[in-house]
Amino acid sequence: MRIGLTYDAVADWEDAGLDAEHLAEFDAEETIAAIAACLTARGHAVDRIGRAQALVARLASGARWDIVFNLCEGLRGPGREALVPALLEAYSIPATFSDSLVLALCLHKGHTKRVIRDAGVPTADFRVLDTADAPCGLDFPVFAKPVAEGTGKGVGPGSLCRTPQDLRATAARLLDRFAQPVLAERYLPGREFTVGILGDGAGAEPVGVMEIVSAATYGFATKKDYAAVRYRLAEDAEGRQAAEVALAAWRALGCRDGGRVDLRSDAAGRPMFLEVNPLAGLHPVDSDLVILARLTGRDHAWLIERIMQAACARAGLRW
Repeated sequence: MRIGLTYDAVADWEDAGLDAEHLAEFDAEETIAAIAACLTARGHAVDRIGRAQALVARLASGARWDIVFNLCEGLRGPGREALVPALLEAYSIPATFSDSLVLALCLHKGHTKRVIRDAGVPTADFRVLDTADAPCGLDFPVFAKPVAEGTGKGVGPGSLCRTPQDLRATAARLLDRFAQPVLAERYLPGREFTVGILGDGAGAEPVGVMEIVSAATYGFATKKDYAAVRYRLAEDAEGRQAAEVALAAWRALGCRDGGRVDLRSDAAGRPMFLEVNPLAGLHPVDSDLVILARLTGRDHAWLIERIMQAACARAGLRW
């Protein structure tokens, strides 16, 4: 097959004057090269396309592919992750991971939690705040973060708000920094999990359940120093319940091929949906989904193979 590879490379955006936080979701050369190597090892021709702007030019010039392995996160707007899939859908070119509708929905944590709540999946009560002084209506403490960011952006010690005054200060800072609403949700004091999932619909299955143990808030700064965080498989009853909640959320949202669902337990030890990442990081060493696969005895190449198997089966292609 001829496989296109779309991505936002850190190197392609460094000259745009973006700081480390803005570059955090973009892909290192190690990620791009490792995925390309896995695909070529199976005898496929890999065409490194690059970011959305490059894809637009290539499509306009008549370039086509059997399938595209898409990593593009996009730069601006709450629908940024949906841009590349939408372009490919317009040309009837299949791609890995969720479609444009699901990616646009899932980047907005408030909209996602509304769907999850209506589907009966347990999640903490929440509010989306458009202004710093908007009424919250939640019992404190609450946890606050930007409504449409990933990679822990905007999440840090100040995210845990114990009083209305704390929340106003944190919301004002986040609104100024990210120019988007703030998600405030009832704080969950229990264990934190991420569940890797492969496939879609009834065929979706967990890679495993990983508990994240960190002395600091697991946010942007913590993720940059992943070696300081403890990652371990959670195979007890609470971990199994987390897997069940994650699968229910994955299916309710219509996610596919591969990704992660993040959860945290309440004071009674009941795992609650936090958010979903249907376009999860795939750095061969330090991305959460890859770390989880490694804890279960699988390597990066296995993960890429499984993602491609799911995408090709859906598109009627032979992998």
